[in-house]
Amino acid sequence: MHTNVKLDRNIRCAVLTVSDTRDYETDKGGKLVKELLSTLNVTITESHYKIVKDEQTVITEQLKRWLVEDIDVIITTGGTGIAQRDVTIEAVSSLITKEIEGFGELFRYLSYTEDVGTRALLSRAIAGTVNNKLIFSIPGSTGAVKLALNKLIKPELNHLVQEITK
Repeated sequence: MHTNVKLDRNIRCAVLTVSDTRDYETDKGGKLVKELLSTLNVTITESHYKIVKDEQTVITEQLKRWLVEDIDVIITTGGTGIAQRDVTIEAVSSLITKEIEGFGELFRYLSYTEDVGTRALLSRAIAGTVNNKLIFSIPGSTGAVKLALNKLIKPELNHLVQEITK
């Protein structure tokens, strides 16, 4: 496993936390994404870290704003479950032009074997591309963030960015 991959160039990232209850003080998932990416050649500006309510139009509007900016990667946390208010996947899916099916599959497999057992089937983690940008949507728990970032996103981030910009 390559957990400390050095990127060939600076990657511009945005982090979107989707939650009806979290704010900038209590958002452990979004802060952890930023912390874990800080070990790489990644830039996340203050304007590229937001918290929005779990409402599909609000999520979609924020993603669309970022999709026209000079960003390589967007990572969303939260709103990926099966409760009625969990609509991040619907918002992200409506924008994705190419899904990276292996991300969700591997995330659920690793969640099952290393973390939560059969509860992994509730996870609707997804990744894909939109306009030469990557979007990853992961659950908001710190365990899920660590798993997704350390085992899947960080080891492949440079390669994925290179692939979408060829």
